[in-house]
Amino acid sequence: MKTSSYIFVTLISVVIIGIGIAFNPKPTQIPQATPTTKTNKTPNTATQANYTIINTWELPSELDEISGLSWIAPNTFACVQDEDGVLYIYNTTSKSITNSIEFAGSGDYEGLTIVNKDAYIMRSDGTLYEVLDYAAPNKKIKVFETGFSSKHNMETLTYNPDTKQLVTAPKDVDLEDQEFKTLYTIDLETKQLTDSPLLKIDMNNEAFDDFSKKKARKTFNPSDVAIHPITKDIYVLEGKNPKLVIFNTKGVVKKVIPFDENQFPQPEGITFSPEGTLYISNEAYKGSATLLEVTIH
Repeated sequence: MKTSSYIFVTLISVVIIGIGIAFNPKPTQIPQATPTTKTNKTPNTATQANYTIINTWELPSELDEISGLSWIAPNTFACVQDEDGVLYIYNTTSKSITNSIEFAGSGDYEGLTIVNKDAYIMRSDGTLYEVLDYAAPNKKIKVFETGFSSKHNMETLTYNPDTKQLVTAPKDVDLEDQEFKTLYTIDLETKQLTDSPLLKIDMNNEAFDDFSKKKARKTFNPSDVAIHPITKDIYVLEGKNPKLVIFNTKGVVKKVIPFDENQFPQPEGITFSPEGTLYISNEAYKGSATLLEVTIH
């Protein structure tokens, strides 16, 4: 009797335990979330890897609208701005304008280059000003029509010492093929366009794929140009969508360098020292206009 009772109780216990397991399944395992690491991304680090800003000078208010830039001596630059016909001489050591030379009335003056003692200034409508012996009290000023007009929106000007020609390019509409932006040359003696442009920039070049627009002529809008004194590479600057395009002497694109817009809000002037030091100027935007010494990697 005791044995039978023990067996009966054991069987009942087993049944009860089984029922409990059936109605209480093993709890679902919840996967643990993988910890997320927060990163503080520096904007435009890729583009900054292509250049280094060595020095920055905040320019005086007279140069808030600085548009043209030309190296003339150590620590000394000639500048024009797009409102007044005045050639400003700026010194980076004193951080001040050391001379102001009036050459015309109010106007949209954009391109500037210095050839020995003479200054050449391009107005946006294509009018070219020649200021002979610009620093002298008896300077002479001559005005030339180049064949460009306001629809071309001329902003670039430099001097090519190898050919003794001025170089300029339309910012907007080209003279001929709208699929190209042409770097035209102007004979320094006649002040007339030559038959041989320095370079034709194909707006459909794959180098511009990341910046391409529906209208090819809007893909790249040159704001200034300079020729490296040693390598002879051609540096074409854009201020609208800040970038620098470097071509070799055969017109092949070597680099396209987008600029950080915080550092280059509106780059419109570019020049080299004879040793090849690069300088770029920015119009004022949420602060002072600036002059930057830049190294390209």
